Amino acid sequence: MPDPATPRPSRPTLAEYRAIAQPPEVRSRRSAEHWVADLYLRDISPYVSRPLVRLGLSANAVTGLMILSGWFAAGSLLVPGLVGVVLAVLFGQLQMLLDCADGEVARWRGTLSPAGTFLDKIGHYTTESLIPIALGVRAAGGLPEMSDHYGWTTLGALLAVVILLNKSLNDFVHVSRAFSGLPRVPDSAEAAAPRPGLVARLRRLARFVPFHRLYHSVELTLFALVAAVVDLLAGDAWGGLAGTRTLVVVLLPLAMLAVVGHFLAIMASSRLRAPTP
Repeated sequence: MPDPATPRPSRPTLAEYRAIAQPPEVRSRRSAEHWVADLYLRDISPYVSRPLVRLGLSANAVTGLMILSGWFAAGSLLVPGLVGVVLAVLFGQLQMLLDCADGEVARWRGTLSPAGTFLDKIGHYTTESLIPIALGVRAAGGLPEMSDHYGWTTLGALLAVVILLNKSLNDFVHVSRAFSGLPRVPDSAEAAAPRPGLVARLRRLARFVPFHRLYHSVELTLFALVAAVVDLLAGDAWGGLAGTRTLVVVLLPLAMLAVVGHFLAIMASSRLRAPTP
């Protein structure tokens, strides 16, 4: 982490700012970057985070904005029609942009902290549970129709629980190692790789059909947009919500399969093995 006592130029050039805010080791971490960050958001984020630094915002304040944008993404799904899902997609992208920016602000100021990590997890966990709940409400026909379609809201809530469980498994690994007095597991493909065997072969196959990656806020909002377009094209089929209802029905069993696969991959890896004396 950069030393907060090291002087920083008051008006850094973009190159000076990137050197500290986006060091190579950050972008090379195995699980640090979402694909949209690699694709384009990291190219944009310094143009957002650098002005925020000049405005005096702390990294935690930027994380707070990230949390709110995620909640707005979920809330937008309650707006009927394409307008709601388009807003959800935009807020989902904004959340990821701010997720890049808060770390950059923290590295520039030298203020990386457990509180920042805690708030970051609050943002992602709450957003990625609220979105499927909102999808369930949308599949029920919206808030006015909920009382007649509790089955869809129940499916949305179940999907939220399964997604939370899947997200929690990696945190369970860190907690279990800490309770056993072990250091943090390295964030590398080698540490996460299962031992040779059936699980390792299945994991390699899963790379060709990466359904386990469908449950981030970015993917969920993009699929909601596709489903809303299908709703329009399908007309009155399935209550005018054929796409959205199909999406909820398909996502739930795939999420359960992702949890099982994630659990087996962790158990078959070296992450929970005690070191040999």
